Amino acid sequence: MPHPPPNVRHFGDLDGRTFLVCIGAMKCATSWVHAYMNTLEGLTVSPLKEVHFFDAKFSAHALGDMDAFAIKRAGLHLARSGKAVENLLLSTDFQASVDRMQMVYDDNAYFSHFARLALPGTRTFCDVTPAYSVLGPEGFAYMREFFATQSMNLKLLFILRDPVNRLWSQLRHLQEINPDGRIAERWAEAIESPAIMARADYAGTITDIEMNLPPENMLCLFYEDLFEEATLRRLCEFADVPYRPGNTAERRNKTRLEMDLPDEATRTFREVLSSQYEFCHDRFGAEVPAEWLH
Repeated sequence: MPHPPPNVRHFGDLDGRTFLVCIGAMKCATSWVHAYMNTLEGLTVSPLKEVHFFDAKFSAHALGDMDAFAIKRAGLHLARSGKAVENLLLSTDFQASVDRMQMVYDDNAYFSHFARLALPGTRTFCDVTPAYSVLGPEGFAYMREFFATQSMNLKLLFILRDPVNRLWSQLRHLQEINPDGRIAERWAEAIESPAIMARADYAGTITDIEMNLPPENMLCLFYEDLFEEATLRRLCEFADVPYRPGNTAERRNKTRLEMDLPDEATRTFREVLSSQYEFCHDRFGAEVPAEWLH
């Protein structure tokens, strides 16, 4: 059983609060959720979307070196025009990037980051990092034990999307940020990648969480229903904050690369992901959106 480092301190400013971690899935409107969380009274979300703290420790299915990226991001802030000290004082993103860089060598920096952000009315903190969905059972066990060092109530939010559509959006997104890789065009090779397909394993993620948290501390929502009032009310209730309408006409970090999914890819994806459809229909029944492929 993994244990957090013995030098993790107790942060009194976090006592009695809820800590909500949105673990994805990738390409399931988590950027929109991050922005929506910023509008909710009593909820303090990290300026970083995404924090990448736990997946840097459990990196078997990582899509990059998240600690190295944190250092690079802080360097980009330092290189901005103007006076570095003034930029740091005025930019919450810059401040958060410094906090994240400290997390590379000091685990206490994760909790101190949120303690620094705490307001008198903060009831809930939030970390939105879709890559956490692939932590595996040991990673979620570590997360549970890490939070057990504090007097907080850890909750996890997982958003599911039609498996074929989500996978195709993921591949187009990866090709969009790295056109030379042509990963969407090479879809037959992509689905052989453990890191890519781990993000399609809803059954594995949910099972790993259930091994480590009580069922009432996990909420699964569906991307296709996410922008409905009833769904947002469920989300706010789970987060222990008052409901507020969201800007449901807005989309954030939408994949801009438009490519039709080839018929052969549709058939292959559907076959490869058939167990995910079966798991979700068995688990959620009539809650599964009608838009999902059958």
